[in-house]
Amino acid sequence: METIHKIGRRKKSVARVYVSEGKGNITINQRDLNDYFPTATLQYKIKQPFALTETEGNYDVNVNVYGGGITGQAEAIRLALSRAMCEIDEENRIVLKPEGLLTRDPRMVERKKFGQKKARKKFQFSKR
Repeated sequence: METIHKIGRRKKSVARVYVSEGKGNITINQRDLNDYFPTATLQYKIKQPFALTETEGNYDVNVNVYGGGITGQAEAIRLALSRAMCEIDEENRIVLKPEGLLTRDPRMVERKKFGQKKARKKFQFSKR
């Protein structure tokens, strides 16, 4: 199997994922998964596509990710990995689709409007 390249996005984060046959090593920006994402929740999010498709430890993953915060980056990686798992085996789509892992989350930060304090918050009203 040659290396599969997929892209995932979430908020301002963009993740480029390279999946190849291996022993289950996950490298993110030349750092280990546990080093880059110290919290168990984020590690779980990234490993979710492998857990659902029962392919943990079968593939080596190399990730380049930039932009956004740690949660956005983790979810961008999860989307890219899910897309890669679908390309490896079309049967994986049946497992990943109901969990919502193949859907790009469209929620973005709303821009601040002029004459307002924030996107939706107004300045305090004064009658005089």
